Parts: sequence; structure tokens; C-alpha cells
Amino acid sequence: MFRKSDPVVPEGFYEAEAAGLAWLRDAGGVPVVSVHSVSEEAIELEELRSARPSREAARRFGELLAATHRAGAPSFGAAPAGWDGPCYIGRRSMTTGDFGPWSEFYPEQRVRPYAEQAVARGNISADGFQTVLRACDLIRSGIFDDAEPPARLHGDLWSGNVMWTPTGVVLIDPAAHGGHRETDLAMLLLFGAPFLEDILTAYDHAHPLAPGWHERVPLHQMFPLAVHAVGHGPSYGLELERAAAAVLRTAGGGA
Repeated sequence: MFRKSDPVVPEGFYEAEAAGLAWLRDAGGVPVVSVHSVSEEAIELEELRSARPSREAARRFGELLAATHRAGAPSFGAAPAGWDGPCYIGRRSMTTGDFGPWSEFYPEQRVRPYAEQAVARGNISADGFQTVLRACDLIRSGIFDDAEPPARLHGDLWSGNVMWTPTGVVLIDPAAHGGHRETDLAMLLLFGAPFLEDILTAYDHAHPLAPGWHERVPLHQMFPLAVHAVGHGPSYGLELERAAAAVLRTAGGGA
């Protein structure tokens, strides 16, 4: 077993992780690490053996990620089933609930709160923050709304949480919630992964993405960039500003 323990984690931190893993496992898609026990103080997990990434495993990961997303969620912002405690991305609080359309949920619950924290820490300039707010206003207009139902997201899908094992990819450390499936893919693109094109091609074959999804990548990267801008310095604040400017350009709103 692999034991994680820290006396200063936020309330409900490990319980939220276990709830997220259980919800993702129930989707019947990408395997997730097994939980042996969980308490307020610690979580004990299956110890995973690493393996060299392969094109075959990458394609299977893409297919299974599509199945995880297709399992869905009751609403945008929904917490893992059966969990009514706090949720987190990393160690930062992440709101959950029933927030209505994606155009309301995403800017107000996934971008603006973290951007405000980043500007308060001096990690994004005042002008950059205004660009982010303009992008949030544009998103709220509904211009990016589509027919996509809420997907069951891992929520923190960067390469460090994608474990390559002898039996294929296993996911760890989720920030699981209901959201737009392109947000998970955009985070994977932000930080890269082995055989990424194979993952995306297999995903698109199993669960076709709407035309123009490549152009919407900066839109969906605003969430992870805003989170990173809070605690990882001004470089992420600058990247958040650039993503927001790209969103405005994509929609013809200027930079």
C-alpha cells in the first residue's frame, strides 16, 4: 500500500479524494487507483508499478477516457455522488453544486475565483486581470454554450496524475466534478503526455468532439491556468492572460 498523510491538509481532503476516485471508478472507464482506507488524517492507496508508456496503452486510455466522460454528472459543478463535503483541486478549495448552464458555472466557479486570488497575490497584473474578466463576461454571454451534457471529469488531468502501469493507464489524485469534457482534454494538452496525439485520436473516434475544439483549448485551459496562477507565480498569471486574450480573439472580441 501507498500511504499519504499530512497533519495540515484541509478539512475533508482525503475523504474528498476517496469519493472522487469511487465516482470515477463507477463510470467504468479509465481505471483509478484503489483505496484501501481513508480517514481525516490519511489515505491508503494501492501501490502502482510503473511501466513504459506505449502507443497501444495511449489509444486504450483515450477510448476509456471517453467512457468516463460519457458516464456523465447530474449538473455542471456536481460533486462526486454521495459526497457532500468540501472538494479540492490540489489543496485549493473547489466549489461544487448545481450551477445551471456551463456559461454560468465555468467563469464564475472555475476561473474568476482563482484569478481574484492570483491578482491579490500579485501573480497577475491589473491589466491581465481585466482581460480575464472580459473573457469571463464573454463566456457568460453563452456564445460558447453547446449541446454537451455535463461530463464526469477527473478535473486535474495533467500528466502527473496519469500513471502508466503494466496493465495500462491508471488515474490518481482527482478533482472530480461535473464539467465540460473539453476541460479535461485541455488540461492534458496544457502539460503534455506521452503519445498525446494517439490519446486524442482514439478519444475522438470513441466520442467525437465538436468541430473547432482545437480553437477552444485556451478557453478550457483558463481553469487550470487560473489555479496555477494562485500558487505558482506570475508566469502562470501571464499564461492565463494570454489564454483569455485568445478566447476574446476566437470570438471576435478583440484582445
